[in-house]
Amino acid sequence: MTETALLTEQLRSLIDGENNQITILANACALLNDTLADINWAGFYIYNEGTNELDLGPFQGKVACMHIKPGRGVCGTAFTTQQTQRVADVHQFPGHIACDSASNSELVIPLGRFGVLDIDSPKHDRFSAIEQSRLEEFASALCDHLDAAPSYPVQ
Repeated sequence: MTETALLTEQLRSLIDGENNQITILANACALLNDTLADINWAGFYIYNEGTNELDLGPFQGKVACMHIKPGRGVCGTAFTTQQTQRVADVHQFPGHIACDSASNSELVIPLGRFGVLDIDSPKHDRFSAIEQSRLEEFASALCDHLDAAPSYPVQ
């Protein structure tokens, strides 16, 4: 079993029985940060209906942008289109929001109404199509569990 394929099984074991969405997301990003090689940020932006923004959620890495408008940057694009954004060179992405100048590639996976999973790397072209697919499986398992958990009030 590959590193990313094993992640989904580890996630399921880790969050089994947990019903707090923030706790689930916190451990999910810690798992990604601890397991994936050559990344410098892993975390979540949570959609806030009240402000129509993606708010910074649990993450591992350097300080980050706290609010992103849907449609802006890689995260906002992934959320608006509901399509994974695998960017080999973020400096070539129109409207890229640079929170950490050390990040050179990015993978952002939409989580439906919840927001997005964002993973950054200092390496160019860090994320393969196969890894994208496996991390999308991870995100799908995460969303299934989040759907079953009571929502955390975000104001």
